[in-house]
Amino acid sequence: MVILISSFGSISSSEAIVDRIVAIVNQEIITLSEVEKWIDPLQKEIQTEDHLERRKRVRELRQKVLERLIEEKLIDHEAKRLGIKVASKEVEAAIEDIKQHNAFTQEDFEKVLAKEGLTFEAFKKQIAKRLQSTKLVNFSVKVEVKAEEKNLRDFYQKNIERYRSKESYRPAHIFFAIPKGATSEDIREIRKKCQQVLDKIRGGEDFGEMALLYSEDASSKDRGDLGFFKKGELFPAIEKEALRLQVGEVGGIVRTDFGFHIIKLIDHKGGGPLPFEEVMERVKAEYFEKEMERAFNEFLATLREKSVIEIKL
Repeated sequence: MVILISSFGSISSSEAIVDRIVAIVNQEIITLSEVEKWIDPLQKEIQTEDHLERRKRVRELRQKVLERLIEEKLIDHEAKRLGIKVASKEVEAAIEDIKQHNAFTQEDFEKVLAKEGLTFEAFKKQIAKRLQSTKLVNFSVKVEVKAEEKNLRDFYQKNIERYRSKESYRPAHIFFAIPKGATSEDIREIRKKCQQVLDKIRGGEDFGEMALLYSEDASSKDRGDLGFFKKGELFPAIEKEALRLQVGEVGGIVRTDFGFHIIKLIDHKGGGPLPFEEVMERVKAEYFEKEMERAFNEFLATLREKSVIEIKL
């Protein structure tokens, strides 16, 4: 592979874009406008007020998009070399599948494309390229996966976090509200009251009874029971405290934007690894996918080795 690096630099998204060649792949060019076309919608996802950090992340994004476009050119070049073609009826069939899957009429479909800045003809070209790439990969990338149980079990153990059952937990709390405009002294008094109740519970008083007497929200009538939650559904501070507790255990005092909470964990379900036998088919599919990805990356590396790539970005 020959890679010539002609120049480096970055162009701020706020600056005017003067179109130019940013890469040449086997005598085929990639322009800056092609890169920017893919970057524009992705830039909106960059959440930062720091101007320098934003420039850095846009620059990284631009490099990633350019890499993807280079890969597309390599695949396109190889498909042409091998004479891999896509018939118009294949493109039409693929588009019909998309329309049926989304229950689109032709008019609906063209409106959706227009919102994405695409004409119907441009989308047809995209589909044709995608089908061509798929044909090339199926033709060129050979994966022989020996799905021996040992290999699958090793993959299962290395990726055990993927194979956990859905986790849910059932906390209860006793809540002491901090009213708007409360002074530092007011807040200290509220926390002191909360601590006194916690001391009573630790001294043997029933948590539910204390919730009925002292909690300042609607859950008091349910003895503080908040019901079941999945991870990520409750305030982070409360969730963190609840999930560190054993079932039946009462934690310390937690503060949120609303006030002070005494947390008890009533129940905790799931979250443990599912048995290998129960997820074996899923493990097989993901193991094959991983092997396919590895083989595809090797295929791309081979294409790069026999190509001339000049980068001007």
